[in-house]
Amino acid sequence: MGAVDNTLDYIDQASFLGLRALGHGPVIQFTWIYGRGIDLDGLRRFHHNLGHGLLGRRIERSALPFGRHRWVVWPSLDIGVASRARPRTELSAWTDEQAALPIDPEFGPSWRLAVQTFTNGEAAVTLVVSHTVADGVGIAVAVTDAAKGATRNLGYPTGGLRTKKQALLDDSRAIARTLPQMARALAAAVRLALTNGGIDSTGRPTTSYTAEDPSEVVRLRSLTAYIDMRQWDERAKSLGGTSNSLFLGIAARIGQGLGWIEHDGTVTLSIPVNERTDGDTRGNALTAVRLTADPSTVADDLTDLRAGLKAALLTLGQAHNELVAPLPLTPMVPKAVARRLEGMVVGGALLGSSNLGDLDPAVNRPDGTDADFFAVRMNERIDRAQLRRQDGVFFPVVSARLHGRVSVSVGYMNAHGTTTADELLETVRGVFADFGLSGIIE
Repeated sequence: MGAVDNTLDYIDQASFLGLRALGHGPVIQFTWIYGRGIDLDGLRRFHHNLGHGLLGRRIERSALPFGRHRWVVWPSLDIGVASRARPRTELSAWTDEQAALPIDPEFGPSWRLAVQTFTNGEAAVTLVVSHTVADGVGIAVAVTDAAKGATRNLGYPTGGLRTKKQALLDDSRAIARTLPQMARALAAAVRLALTNGGIDSTGRPTTSYTAEDPSEVVRLRSLTAYIDMRQWDERAKSLGGTSNSLFLGIAARIGQGLGWIEHDGTVTLSIPVNERTDGDTRGNALTAVRLTADPSTVADDLTDLRAGLKAALLTLGQAHNELVAPLPLTPMVPKAVARRLEGMVVGGALLGSSNLGDLDPAVNRPDGTDADFFAVRMNERIDRAQLRRQDGVFFPVVSARLHGRVSVSVGYMNAHGTTTADELLETVRGVFADFGLSGIIE
């Protein structure tokens, strides 16, 4: 058996370069809530298995400034076990604190697992993973394997084993092999730029700001709604939609409620599409389509949104080709250019809407037994300067189906950093009421 190719996929290298250029990157957070204590022995087995799978790796840079980086194995940190119980009302604060702890796909840790007990006898487990290391589906696969007791030898080497000379030789050969790809990618990038006519950002009105410290880290408001799966599916059917189109309709309506709209009142949804196959070791195995939704109609009828999604998915091949064609140029992108890429997408009202769909029941059993509630969300370190540049931050709305419930997570902060938890709760609760849905929102 030949040596395993541990070279980063181009999209993973692009994710890493963006993280280094901006100084921060997104993380994905899985959280389980138990109405009782945690089986720590079971959780330790789960933790061990996670470290011997897709998450048990980090990035080792190329010896060349424009070379392809590589995956190497990484030993996991111990579980973060809280030393004292906290009031149950501090669950949200605790998950925010865990998401804010350092996560780094190069220097480690690239992921963390922590557990917290509460004074009412409940407990929570949270897993935070660098988005560069794995996307939502990739993490779900890793969690499924770990919960089932499965480990996976990826065949990656230990970091730092190559001599400088060997690393230069290996990486130079790798660059030479990809020169034809780079030439084709350059041509594709030029064609794409000419076709698109530059950056299209309809955007929202910009906001004026008061004088505050631009480096101050801002805590976004976030919450998760838990809806009974049967109620959810019945409502989707009655509106002429599917579970997915109902989720997108809710996301569009929340966007409207928070002012995340285009000038014409529509909401532009960015919808990730999973491309992960069995044995796939890419960190980010996905592409995306965009869909324009009219939030004023979706609570009464989902047929137009459902048809629009179907039409958008028919363009998936073209969207995928446009996304991946320039990617072989990724290693050549200087930091200054990577920083400017952020400016290419800010100022618009694009709303990420990620539906993980039905997850394996094992995902709900980190300690070997079923949790009562499960949620997925994205998070990232955001300071006031970025909040201003982007005229507010709206993390992708994320949904999953597990253990008889549909979870929908929302994270948002307006441009001034003044959004309150009650304001977000009122907006989201109102949207679910518009759709005739009721559940637990916290």
